[in-house]
Amino acid sequence: MTDTPETHTDRKLPPTKRSIPIALIRAREKVMGPIRDMLADTGITEQQWRILRVLEEFGPLDASTLADRACLLLPSQTRIVQTLSEKGLVTRNADDRDRRKQTVAITEAGKSIIYDNLEEAEAIVAHMEKVIGREKLNQLLDILEDFQNL
Repeated sequence: MTDTPETHTDRKLPPTKRSIPIALIRAREKVMGPIRDMLADTGITEQQWRILRVLEEFGPLDASTLADRACLLLPSQTRIVQTLSEKGLVTRNADDRDRRKQTVAITEAGKSIIYDNLEEAEAIVAHMEKVIGREKLNQLLDILEDFQNL
């Protein structure tokens, strides 16, 4: 008796509806649609919004930490910060301890963009809570935080 090799037709892939990468992308697009709509009149992108949000929450940061907390690759973050700096929404200053490093900080104009859109951002979250429920939304956030430890 000989063993026959398994062929690709002998195996079943899980349905794409149950694929973690595809489900995360679909969920991201559902979440980001209203945020993109909110940002349409601000003149900033969702990546620029993330940088401003991170700087507002954590204060001035070095480039590497900012890229990490804003979920951006360092080269992308550098380019985005340059654009935000040109718009007067962030400042870049040489680090006091290491002149090769720069610290990025949000300006009052950058804060204004966040707070001018705060009510709409809160409405977006409130809609998610209404549809999903606060408890499930908090569970989802906890689970997604667990994924960061993979």
